[in-house]
This record gives sequence, structure tokens and C-alpha cells, in this order.
Amino acid sequence: MQLGIGSEDVLLSVTEAAKRLGGISKWTVHAWLSKGRLQRTKVGGRTMIRESELAKMIEDGGKSAAPRRTSAHAKGRQV
Repeated sequence: MQLGIGSEDVLLSVTEAAKRLGGISKWTVHAWLSKGRLQRTKVGGRTMIRESELAKMIEDGGKSAAPRRTSAHAKGRQV
């Protein structure tokens, strides 16, 4: 689905995005959306992902811009 002139206007479904990211699970994409690693675009009730978001993720090597959670072990606490 293309809305404008640039490639950043192409919207992909979660399943299409998962395929473009090397065939990962769509559930992994949903988890990344929840954690803020990918930005979602809502179209009606559908979650879509801009192709430019995938390009940024690939460019960054999959590194998240979102803050990482630390476990109790990482903070030196006993569990």
C-alpha cells in the first residue's frame, strides 16, 4: 500500500514487516512494538509499520532506542 511519493510512505502489516525482517515471528514484531523498538501507525483498527521504520531498525542493527530494563542481578541484588 503506497500513499505518497517516497518509500517512507509505504505501510506494511505486522506479518509483512516480519517477512521483511528475515522471516521473524509476527509475535516478535508485536513485542518490539510494545517495547518501543518499532513505531506503529494505526490505520482504522489495524497496526501498520512504515517501511522507513524497518529501514531504521536494520540500519541500527536492531538496537533499541528504548531504555533497557535491568534485572535484580544486574543491580547487584539477590533474588
